[in-house]
Amino acid sequence: MKLLEGITVLDFCQFLSGPSAAMRLGDLGARVIKIERPGVGDAGRQLTLQNLMADGDAVNFQIINRGKQSYAANLKDPADLERVKKLVAKADVMISNFRPGIMARMGLDYESVKAINPGIVYGTVTGYGTKGPWVEKPGQDLLAQSMSGVAFLNGNASDPPVALGLSLADSITGTHLAQGLLACLVRRTKTGLGGQVEVSLLESMLDLQFEQFSYYLNNDRKLPERSTIGNANDYLGAPYGIYRTKDSYIAISMGAVSTLGELIGEPELLQYHGAEVAMEKRDEIKAIIARKMLTETTDHWVELLEGAKYWCGRLYNWKEMVNTDFFTSLNMLTDIRRDGEDKPLWTTKCPIRVNNQQMGGGVPAPRLGADNDSINREFGL
Repeated sequence: MKLLEGITVLDFCQFLSGPSAAMRLGDLGARVIKIERPGVGDAGRQLTLQNLMADGDAVNFQIINRGKQSYAANLKDPADLERVKKLVAKADVMISNFRPGIMARMGLDYESVKAINPGIVYGTVTGYGTKGPWVEKPGQDLLAQSMSGVAFLNGNASDPPVALGLSLADSITGTHLAQGLLACLVRRTKTGLGGQVEVSLLESMLDLQFEQFSYYLNNDRKLPERSTIGNANDYLGAPYGIYRTKDSYIAISMGAVSTLGELIGEPELLQYHGAEVAMEKRDEIKAIIARKMLTETTDHWVELLEGAKYWCGRLYNWKEMVNTDFFTSLNMLTDIRRDGEDKPLWTTKCPIRVNNQQMGGGVPAPRLGADNDSINREFGL
C-alpha cells in the first residue's frame, strides 16, 4: 500500500511552489487532481525554460505535474464552480498559490471550504504572507532570493550579490507546504480536525538561512563579510571554499589548516593553528591554498586528500555527474513521456525511500482536461 493511498488532493496552483508540494504528495501515493482553466490551463504549461516543449506543453510543467489528473473548470461559471465544490466536499487536501483574496472572490477561501468540508486540510502559498506592506508585491523566486538576503551571501567579496542558479525559493516553499500538510493529515487521523497551512516564499527563504541569520541576530547584528577567494560560507574560516586546479576545480571543506599544509607540501600554511586564526586570516590563508592548487590537477589533489581522509570533493557539472558510477547506482531517473511520444522525457525520481523502496514513479503529467469525463462519472458531477 502506498503511504498516502486513499488521500485525494485538489491542486489549484500554478507554476512551481504549490504544484511541487502536490507533486510530492502524489509521489507518496496521494491522488492529485489539478483544477485548471479550460483552454489555457495552468499558466506554467506555456512557461518554458529555453523554449523546451514536449507534446504541446512546457517540459518543466510536465516535470512538476507528473502523476496528476487534470480537471478543466471555469471557476467564474456557476455550474463549473458547483461541480468543483462537490469535489471539495470529498477531498482531503486542497492547495492554492494565488495572491491573497483571489480564492475568496470565488468562494473557495479556507472559511468557505471549511463550511463545505470541515475535515479538509487547506494549504496556501503566498509571496510575502497575508498581512503587512509587502502583500501585493509579486511572489517570484528571484525577488524572494534577493529580498530575503540569500543573494547577499553569495559570490566573492569583490562580486555583486549572486542569485543561485535555480528556483530555490519556490522549491523550498513547496517542501515546507508539503510538511505542513502532512502534519495536519496526521493530526486529522487522531482528532478528525482539518486545518489551514500557510507558507510564503519570503518566510521559507529566511528559514532556509536560519543558521547564519540566527548568528547575525545574536552577534550584535553584525553583517557577515564574504571571503575574497572561493567564498562558500560567510561564517566559516579557511580552508572552506572552492579552488581552481591545473585542469578544473576542487572543493575543500573541513580540516585544520596546518594539516592541509603538511598534506599538500605547503610550508606557508604550517604557521596557522586553530579555528579562530582560520577565520581571522581566512583570505590570507585561502590565497596561499589557491596558488598551490593551481600547480596540480584535480585528480592529484583529490587522491592525495581523500587518501588522508581530509574532506574534499571534485566539482562536477551535470554531464560529468550523470556519468559517474555513483549516480548510476542511485537509479534516480525516470521517463515520464506521454503516450504517443517517441522521445523520452527524463526527470528525477522522488528522493524519499521507505523500507528501501523508492517513492513515486514514471507517470506522465496530464493533458489539459484529460480526466474530466472519468472524474464526472466517478463523483457524480
